[in-house]
Amino acid sequence: MTDIHKSVQNYYGQELQQSSDLKTDACCSKAEIPLFIKDILKKIHPDVIAKYYGCGLVFPPKLEGCRVLDLGCGAGRDVYILSNLVGSQGYVVGIDMTKEQLDIANRFIDYHTKEFGFKMLNVEFHLGKIEQLTDNPNLKVNSFNVVVSNCVVNLSPDKRKVLQQVYEMLKPGGEFYFSDVYADRSVPEELRQNQILWGECLSGAIRESDLISDALDIGFTRPILVTQQPICINNQQLQDLLGDIKFTSCTYRLFKNKSIEDPIIFDNKNGSLVTYQTPIIHYENEFQFDQSIIFKDQPQYVNDELTKMLRISRYNDNFKFESVTHENEIPKSTKQVSNCCCRQGTC
Repeated sequence: MTDIHKSVQNYYGQELQQSSDLKTDACCSKAEIPLFIKDILKKIHPDVIAKYYGCGLVFPPKLEGCRVLDLGCGAGRDVYILSNLVGSQGYVVGIDMTKEQLDIANRFIDYHTKEFGFKMLNVEFHLGKIEQLTDNPNLKVNSFNVVVSNCVVNLSPDKRKVLQQVYEMLKPGGEFYFSDVYADRSVPEELRQNQILWGECLSGAIRESDLISDALDIGFTRPILVTQQPICINNQQLQDLLGDIKFTSCTYRLFKNKSIEDPIIFDNKNGSLVTYQTPIIHYENEFQFDQSIIFKDQPQYVNDELTKMLRISRYNDNFKFESVTHENEIPKSTKQVSNCCCRQGTC
């Protein structure tokens, strides 16, 4: 397979006509959908829904008023959901390299603007590759609060370049929140040449260790695992080719690092007591930050690395931070949490 981009464009632009045409469930989300997202989905045009090929949910909390970039937006399902979540004061940009998909997305801009009750549109779509964001005249560096992607990074032949481009697009402290397919080992070269396995999001599956090392090298905070679920290869012919390789659908969040002057918090390495005190809409009772950390209206101990993630993010104002100078200052009743990002739970 000499040109991965052309192969993927052909698969999603020509071969697949609707999500039921997929040969596995790798690119077909089984994630539990919150009720408020279900309510928005009812307003999305059926032609857009039919062309959805995502593997997860890419709607982090606190999006109202944000500028959001959706990588590999396809026919625009997630863009339109995001447009509702950011509201009339926010804006969502979708980028995809498949013209056939974008034709559908653009066809329904007016439809969704009216459906959501907006006086002015708050979305736009552009043709382009996710490895070349800084070359796209329609995009500006340091201009997005959030970047999302749904089962797209695995389709890129240069995943590190994608991370680098996302870093350039985000404002300092901005969040990259993305769902994708991960493999428990390197996929053999002969399978990486299989067009169907690429299109089904399997041959290009990401290794967790690569994501973590690349993200840290580029300047992101450590990737945080939010959700994971196993992928079943419900196609015997493809399963025979893949053998014992295990695949999972995972959602990660990571932040564009920025300097922060807060001597009360960062003059020590003992972490902080963190309380979720200003609730976010739709997350009034609790805020699930990662697979194991759920913040509520009671203090929890977090280490200095996770403290900084919260402090540089748009979630900062929703938390109360209390510095810890000595371990004996941590109440015995306080639940201690850390930013474990390992899918196998071996941290």
